[in-house]
Amino acid sequence: MSMRRTTTTRRAMAAVGMTAALAFALAGCGDDGGEKPGNEGSSAPSAPASPSAEDKGESQQEDTAAGENVDPNAKLAEIRGDGLVMTIHQAKRDSGGFITLQASIKNEGTQSKNTTAWAGTETALLAKNPNSVAGATLVDKVGKKRYYILRDTENRCLCTTGIPPLLAGKTTSVFMQFPAPPETTTEVDFTLPTFATTSVKISG
Repeated sequence: MSMRRTTTTRRAMAAVGMTAALAFALAGCGDDGGEKPGNEGSSAPSAPASPSAEDKGESQQEDTAAGENVDPNAKLAEIRGDGLVMTIHQAKRDSGGFITLQASIKNEGTQSKNTTAWAGTETALLAKNPNSVAGATLVDKVGKKRYYILRDTENRCLCTTGIPPLLAGKTTSVFMQFPAPPETTTEVDFTLPTFATTSVKISG
């Protein structure tokens, strides 16, 4: 009797095993469509690629804003202050309703120059953007309106930040974005702390 029971038990276990293997194989065959809602869920582990794509998008925006397609030899205006010379290469109106200003600043002196004053004196903006050009402004004299640097909801400016002290003989490139004045305005006054004010023509 014990041998019969053992044989029966082994057969039952083998049948269960075969049934499970067959069910698994069938489940695998039915999962190659790729269009079922279940498949979307199974692709979730690959989601970490999204943050890196966002990061890449941000860096692309910065690179574009910081000088892509800008002629370094173009000179809309040149202003001086504290042994530095700032050359404005472009002030372009964009379809998004803002103006991007591109410039370079050179230290023509023999000593290193601090860049902290360029961030301006607006407390909330200064706290989020030290060593930046957040203190820049545009003035539409015809419309009698002043435009401050664009910033996000956390007061981070749309401008160059983290500018180290400018060593003697060195040059740094900067960009700033402002709300655009009416399209009838083709020229504005530009100001950055420690520099003189200059008129700049808007392109685009």
